[in-house]
Amino acid sequence: MLERLAEIEARFEELNRLLADPEVVADHRRMNELARERSRLEQVVALFRRYRDTSEALADARTMSGSGDEDERELGREEMERLGPELEQLEQELKLSLLPRDAADEKDVIVEIRSGTGGEEAALFAADLFRMYIRYAERRGWKTEVINTSEAAAGGYKEITFELHGQEAYRYMKHESGVHRVQRVPETETQGRIHTSTATVAVLPEVDEVDVDIDWSKVRIDIFHSGGAGGQNVNKVSTAVRMTHEPTGIVVICQDERSQAKNRAKAEAHLRARIYEMERAKQAAEQAGARKAQVGTADRAEKIRTYNFPQDRVTDHRVNLTVHSLPRVMDGELDPLIEAVAVDEQAKLLQAAGV
Repeated sequence: MLERLAEIEARFEELNRLLADPEVVADHRRMNELARERSRLEQVVALFRRYRDTSEALADARTMSGSGDEDERELGREEMERLGPELEQLEQELKLSLLPRDAADEKDVIVEIRSGTGGEEAALFAADLFRMYIRYAERRGWKTEVINTSEAAAGGYKEITFELHGQEAYRYMKHESGVHRVQRVPETETQGRIHTSTATVAVLPEVDEVDVDIDWSKVRIDIFHSGGAGGQNVNKVSTAVRMTHEPTGIVVICQDERSQAKNRAKAEAHLRARIYEMERAKQAAEQAGARKAQVGTADRAEKIRTYNFPQDRVTDHRVNLTVHSLPRVMDGELDPLIEAVAVDEQAKLLQAAGV
């Protein structure tokens, strides 16, 4: 590990020299690439230098603890007690920093929420999840844009697709993919019985054109009248866009903008994200064996999280974590749940790496 970190530090110093080179400064594209690489390495190098300084200080403390002077021995022992745990913590952080980083972590995301099992109540729950993520985005200072909505007759959403733009949005949101289950008494329930419903969430990294190659001659584009909200212009003018990627059968729709051009641009972004994620899943399956799809079948048994309203609790089944104060979770306080799943993933990666 230390050899690898020394190589990273050497590359970091080389990048500093290159970024000061007039020839590199004149080449804006290369300058940006090197600057991004330096930014990725900067935190690891700073952590490594802290580790090295702490390790040297601990070695000095051990030497002091064996001194002939009683005061110096006592000071050495105190420093060992302080620096030992600090060095262990830094070592763990360095191990995590060397784990393979998801190239999509820094990207914005497209989130798809669909009602699953449970009829009208599932559509209402899909709307609750949408509001929960909007509040989470607000807490993080992210920007939200709705791409497409399909409203249910009794309220809520059959389906809603939206974008989240913010720092490392995919890193924080990627583990939200899967089936979410709710247990509560619906407003329409006259006997007070608890119903179980589901909604599915898919989180896709938003990608640039250079990240995925699409043969647009094999994409069928249909323009039609929007059926969603937005006033007379949206409903009477053909502004909605549906794109069908014929090789894969992927279909995306965008109809929430008043402008056909804006709907088309958002539909293109959504299609790129869907194809990019499909390719990522295919590569992961080839590398790690069979891999389940993000969303699954939306069956009640296939769940990542349960929101139990009568008992005021939320349980994430992947890490067996239960938190209470469900209203706060539905108001966007998701960090304890998101962090627990991320830590569990890191632990599994460390175990797989044998460190």
